[in-house]
Amino acid sequence: MEPIHAPESIDLIALAPVLVLSVFAMGVLVLDLWAGKNKTLLMFVSLVGLLMTAISAFAKHPIPAFAFTDSYTVDHLSLFFICIFTLSSALTILLSSEYNEREGIKAGEYYSLILLCTVGMILLASSTDMIMIFLGVEIVSICLYVLAGIRRDNPASNEAALKYFLLGAFATGFLLYGMTLVYGSTGSTNLFKIAEFVKSDGSQSNPLLLMGIVLLVIGFGFKIAAAPFHMWAPDVYQGAPTPVTAFMAVGPKAAAFAAFFRIFSEAVPDLAPSWEILLCTIAVLSMVVGNLGAIMQTNIKRMLAFSSISHAGYLLIAVIAKSSLSGSSLLFYMLSYAFTTFGAFGIIILLGRKGEENLELENYSGLAYKHPLIALSMTVFLLSLGGLPPFAGFVAKFYIFSAAIEEGFVTLVIIAVLNSAISFYYYLKVVVFMYMKEPAGEFQVSLTPMTLFVVIIGLIGTIQLGIFPDTIISLTIH
Repeated sequence: MEPIHAPESIDLIALAPVLVLSVFAMGVLVLDLWAGKNKTLLMFVSLVGLLMTAISAFAKHPIPAFAFTDSYTVDHLSLFFICIFTLSSALTILLSSEYNEREGIKAGEYYSLILLCTVGMILLASSTDMIMIFLGVEIVSICLYVLAGIRRDNPASNEAALKYFLLGAFATGFLLYGMTLVYGSTGSTNLFKIAEFVKSDGSQSNPLLLMGIVLLVIGFGFKIAAAPFHMWAPDVYQGAPTPVTAFMAVGPKAAAFAAFFRIFSEAVPDLAPSWEILLCTIAVLSMVVGNLGAIMQTNIKRMLAFSSISHAGYLLIAVIAKSSLSGSSLLFYMLSYAFTTFGAFGIIILLGRKGEENLELENYSGLAYKHPLIALSMTVFLLSLGGLPPFAGFVAKFYIFSAAIEEGFVTLVIIAVLNSAISFYYYLKVVVFMYMKEPAGEFQVSLTPMTLFVVIIGLIGTIQLGIFPDTIISLTIH
């Protein structure tokens, strides 16, 4: 896709989602000074800000449009990702409302950090210049470091934040060094100019450029929690507050994949023979390590952390495929993954109580006898994550595998299908505890309205996308 040069490079209408959300994020911080102990007003202002951001994203016509010296774009990919980001952030805020009150998280900056993190995610999905992409990475990372450790009185939360910060800073070094090598070998940080250079003779064997691409893969591999760069994920997912864990599993992961996909599909597709084998290896490792690691877990948040590592492997197949279907399959997968993940984490929050989150599998024993609808909802989410029809996860995987087969990656798809079959072992293990074990004790389920609302949204999205996917699929195709 060639850039369409605007008469003026500064285009505030194109940048509207970033500007609107930044204003609301600052406004939430100011409002916190007068909000007192009741943070409900902050929640509603944050939700309004996300809604306005989603609306403002469609203000630019026609698309694709480019601004700021072709470093920022409004196109089909970025618009759909912005919708996923605002949805995931809104669901996080809804999950956090009652959870924060229950766990005593009084930090007024909590909602502002989520909004600022979403600003970084929008930059990641919309940038066509590596400097802008790096700026987005840093905004997202800094916000997540603070959010992971927002429970200052909780040692596990503090440990999660520290581990994430140290490993994140290390991975950012790889990412920045990779961008530096790409710039040094091509003379530009703009993705379209890099693509022009790559098409020239001799660039395919440029060792500096190839090393830069390898370092970019390492840096992004950490951000998407792909093996072998996944070591931080289980500990951080377990220690962070549960709504933050759900947020990390969806929004920032989607943003990193957006940037990953844009760089490899727009800047260096002609170097595919050089990076395809590397990405295939990482995809297979992620699927195998993620699924085998999840089998051994007894803590449900750690199990879902390893599950997200395996899903990173499936999503990498879309990056590898480079077909006309790959971009739309990536978008559909991330949307379906958002609904199922937030639904599952919503149920985890419902089954917890103050100071005791009940995260062990034994805590789910006999849940179907006491709360059959909650157990049934959890079963739907787990089966969707595994990829069983007629749920969204099945259509999402089918869509990505179709894109890969179209490009001839049959062996990779076979490995992915086998790993999907393995994943049912640990997903069904939770179902076995809920339906076939005696209750270990009394369930003190807190049926809070906001959390229930998120679970219902997750259920509707998971079933709707599974049975009637055509409407969303048609929106993803461009």
